[in-house]
Formats: sequence, structure tokens, C-alpha cells
Amino acid sequence: MNKSRRLKDIAFFGVILLLVIVALYSGLQILESTTFNNGQNTGESVASKTITRDGIDYFPRQDITVMMVLGIDQEGPVVATDSHKNHGAADVVMLAIFDETNQVYNVLQLNRDTMLEMPVLGIGGRQAGTYYGQLALSHTYGSGLADSCENTRKAISDFLYGITIDHYVSMNMDAIAILNDAVGGVTVTVTEDFSAVDDTIPVGEVTLHGQQALNFVRLRKGVGDQLNLSRMNRQREYMDSFVTAFRDAQDSSTEFVISTYDAVSPYIVTDCSATVFSSMMERYGDYEMGEIVSPEGENVRGEEYYEFYVDEAKLDELILRLFYAPKE
Repeated sequence: MNKSRRLKDIAFFGVILLLVIVALYSGLQILESTTFNNGQNTGESVASKTITRDGIDYFPRQDITVMMVLGIDQEGPVVATDSHKNHGAADVVMLAIFDETNQVYNVLQLNRDTMLEMPVLGIGGRQAGTYYGQLALSHTYGSGLADSCENTRKAISDFLYGITIDHYVSMNMDAIAILNDAVGGVTVTVTEDFSAVDDTIPVGEVTLHGQQALNFVRLRKGVGDQLNLSRMNRQREYMDSFVTAFRDAQDSSTEFVISTYDAVSPYIVTDCSATVFSSMMERYGDYEMGEIVSPEGENVRGEEYYEFYVDEAKLDELILRLFYAPKE
């Protein structure tokens, strides 16, 4: 790849990174060594059915591209396990929806505690049944690489009426500290009490560095009400502040983007090649960020962990608004 093409690819990486860091989350990455599927969704579920509501027929939108962004609760660079299970739960789950008609990209943030039916992968990577549990656990089936991402993609697609998820990118959460420090730290307003888990994060305005950044977007036990909903709100605030810091650093030096790209590469898994990212950059690079939305629902304490049950009626409205269009 020539230098100018690589710089273009990495520039788009910066745009997506704003989403992967909020894992976070908020950023995608270009890995030429990953399997390239020529932009085709390899998931089994494809939204093709008509949905009728109040006498109106809705069809899957053909003017959007959907990218799944995962923040994996796993330390260190990405390494495959030698088993059909791994310990990397998806703590951050987002869909970046590129809307070609309105030239914006919206973000659907899903609660990692969302209870749903997911595929279970057995020996050899074949589906061995299903399991009803937290969305985050869908990534723990498989080696922790592409097969785990595909499993989460199918779980989400099935949950959202079989929508097409065109691409995915996952990032181990350790990379957040690297990204955070690459932009010189990220300033946020802390409203929850972190003293039980990190006394270097006081209430008020704080510029996060290193481990502080990871703790801010990752921890919930011992912080405030300990709910994932509260953590999701922190992740949103962090993402907003990171976007500003990233753009400032990007404007100051081209080398900044290249060095950041190289630093986080070992922490990321994606089904996109540089060619795909380059194409997406050409098409979506000038899009504005639209809205960040999450399904409404109820958070309850289960026997083993917190469980989030979506409001089915509100979820239906959200799916239709983001992924479907009425027949004209």
C-alpha cells in the first residue's frame, strides 16, 4: 500500500476510532492480516422480511452500512485460545450506522447485560445449540478472534429482527490507556464516587491518564450504583471528550495518527481490510455524527449477575427507526 493510501485509510480509522474508544469505544482499525470478506456479511441472518405496523409496511433500508464495534474485557494483545471458549466478554457493544441518505453516522449502544438468546459454539467452531444470557457472553464462545466476533454478530442480528451487520471490529480494553495517553489525556467530569476502586479519580473535572482512563470506562463494581447503565453514560461522556482530543492531536501531526494506529494494531480484530476501510473512508469520511441511542428497559439483579430486559415495544420502535423505512 502506498503512503498516501495508507494515510487515507488511517484517517478513516481516526473517525471510527472515535467510536471504538468508548472501547470503547470507539474505534476501528485496519488490519491487513485479517480475513477480508470483500464487504459481504458472513452472518447467517439477513433482514429480508416486511414488517407491518398500524397498516404501514416497512422494509429493510438499503441506504445504510452497519458496523459492529466491541470492547472486549481482556488484557493484553489479542491472542487466540486453544479451546472453543474464551474469557473475553464484550463489555462494550455498539453499532455504527452509516446513513447515506442523511450523510450522518448514528450509534446504537447496547447494554452488555441485555438478556437474549445466543448461539453456542462447540468443538470445531460449529454451533452446538443456544444459550439465554447476557449479550456480553456471546463473545466468550470461540477462540476470541473472528469466530467469537461472528458469534456476537449473529446474536445481535437475531435480536434486532435479523438486520444485516456488514462489518465488525473488536478491541481489547487495554488499548484504551494507549489511546488515551496518545492524545495527551482526556478530560471528563466525574459525578460518581470512585474512591473504593481508584482514589486518583476524584469527583469533579479530571484529566484521565493511563489506567485512570481504563478504570473510568470499564469499572462498575464499587462505583456509584454499580449499574451498567451508569457505566454506559460514562462511556458516552468519555467518547465525546476523546473525539475532541483526538482531532486536536490529529490536526497537530500526521505522524500522530500513524503511530497511534501502529500502537493499537495488536489489540484489534476486524473483518475489514485496508481496501474496505479506504472505500468506507471515501464514502463516509465527511459524515457528521448523529445521535447515540440505547434501547430502554429494566435492569434487575439476577442470581449471578445484573440482567437487562429491553422494553419490547420501545425496541420495536427503535429498530424500525434505525434500520427500516416505510414503503412509499
